[in-house]
Amino acid sequence: MHITDVTLADLEAVTTLWEDAGLTRPWNPPATDLRRALDGTTSTVLGAFRDGRLVGTVMVGHDGHRGWVYYLAVAVDERGTGQGRRLMAAAEAWLVERGAVKLQLMVREANTAVTGFYDRLGYADADVRVLAKRLD
Repeated sequence: MHITDVTLADLEAVTTLWEDAGLTRPWNPPATDLRRALDGTTSTVLGAFRDGRLVGTVMVGHDGHRGWVYYLAVAVDERGTGQGRRLMAAAEAWLVERGAVKLQLMVREANTAVTGFYDRLGYADADVRVLAKRLD
């Protein structure tokens, strides 16, 4: 298994993985998010590949101070094998290399199954309210 930046050639595999993991929403097309991340100079999507097959992803970016993680996804048949942990370590390393001093992520309230994973990695509730406004 190796972790590297995905490319637009991986678009179908990435979006399928995100859909299978339940990370997508109808109002937020995953292909658009992937293109946006790959086109930016402060973001990327890292992919975990086993024998040429995409088995995990994590989108990572930064604003010069804080890093953000989105779309952490692991193929169903690879869950519980440490892929998520390896992808988060790769995202953290990517951010450290770029000078980010803090990593943040958002978990939907309904996604209670994943909070234990992040707890075990040392993430904690930041006691921050996230506000959002659609600009499209």
